[in-house]
Amino acid sequence: MAAGAATHEKILILDFGSQYAQLIARRVRELGVFSRIVPHDISPEQIAQENPKGVILSGGPASVLADGAPMPHPKLFTLPVPTLGICYGMQLMGRMLGGQVAKADSREYGKAELIVDQADGLFDGLPGKFTSWMSHGDHVSRLPAGFSTIAHTDNAP
Repeated sequence: MAAGAATHEKILILDFGSQYAQLIARRVRELGVFSRIVPHDISPEQIAQENPKGVILSGGPASVLADGAPMPHPKLFTLPVPTLGICYGMQLMGRMLGGQVAKADSREYGKAELIVDQADGLFDGLPGKFTSWMSHGDHVSRLPAGFSTIAHTDNAP
């Protein structure tokens, strides 16, 4: 590293085709943390070289239940890096770590009321209920061992 070069915390965003990947990156940067969008199939070795403080799995148009659905490297979750899944990313994480994903009774698209079930650092400064943007037709129907629900909508319990 060059003399005087600053070091920055970094978040990697694995892109699964989300129309909002750039927005996610911008919001992370607005919090003063460098973010970089990378392909969803980046290798664990490449992630380790980046030395991120965290990884975000973006949403995407596919269903994790579909044949040929985009998948991350199978060893992604063995890395000692906190990982947040958003929409498709959350469903993917749930399924890959031993949970189950099911088709929702109806698609959730547009504004939805998100209800916070468990106060958690992720929701610091937010009310117990707030309007969020949703766009999915699947939901995690059974959590992997060791996971807990911290928020839900009426259509995605």
